[in-house]
Formats: sequence, structure tokens, C-alpha cells
Amino acid sequence: MIDNILNRLDKVRKTGADKWQACCPAHEDRSPSLSVRETPDGVILLKCWAGCSNSEILQAVGMDFADLFPTTASFHLPPVKRAFSARDALNCLAFEALVLLAYANYLATGKSLTEDGRTRLRLSATRINSAHGATQ
Repeated sequence: MIDNILNRLDKVRKTGADKWQACCPAHEDRSPSLSVRETPDGVILLKCWAGCSNSEILQAVGMDFADLFPTTASFHLPPVKRAFSARDALNCLAFEALVLLAYANYLATGKSLTEDGRTRLRLSATRINSAHGATQ
């Protein structure tokens, strides 16, 4: 999945494990200012240090927010019963909030979600609601 975006960028170079630097396609970029990272669960993170938004970057390469997330099949794992530290719980909530934000930004462009996208969006909302219920 990461190759899908890396192949659309110029001056790509690997900077570490699952990390790359490239020229940002959303602005006149002569030296690489775009950081690209793939998380262990397959989510692609983008950061233009010149200030371009992810929407601008994705539009410039002909992709959308849904392309930054793996298919929903990877999210249907059987539940595991174990205790989480507060840090782990907050990291999980932050990730689910990021998923919601990405889909909200995608919907704000006037596009509609696929069935897989709607399923993943519902999963994020369910996980956040479950975490909220566990704190009461």
C-alpha cells in the first residue's frame, strides 16, 4: 500500500524503518519537505514541513484519505481480553480519533464513502463509545 503513494512522489529516499522523505507534490518543492511514514497497522501518515495540508498533498497525487488506511478486513480481528495501560488506551483513542478526522475531511470534500469506508467509520465510533462507557 505504501508503494501506491511513494511511486507518485519525486526524490523519494528512505530515512528509517517505514519512513521516507520526498518532494511535496502540493507546492514547488526543490528539496524534500514531505515526510511519509507507514505505521505497523498499515496507516500512512503524511507531513509537509512547508505547511501543505494532507488534502492538498492527496489531491496533487490523485488520491484521497481512504487511500491512507488499509482495507477494513485487517480491522476485523477477534477481541483480545487483556488489561491496557492508560497510555495504551489513550494511544488507541487517538488513533480512532485520527480515523474519524480523516473520514470527516474526506466527506467535507463532498465525496461519499464506500461500504468499507462506512464500516470502518462505524468501527471507530463504536470503539470511542466503548472507551467512554468504560470510564463511567
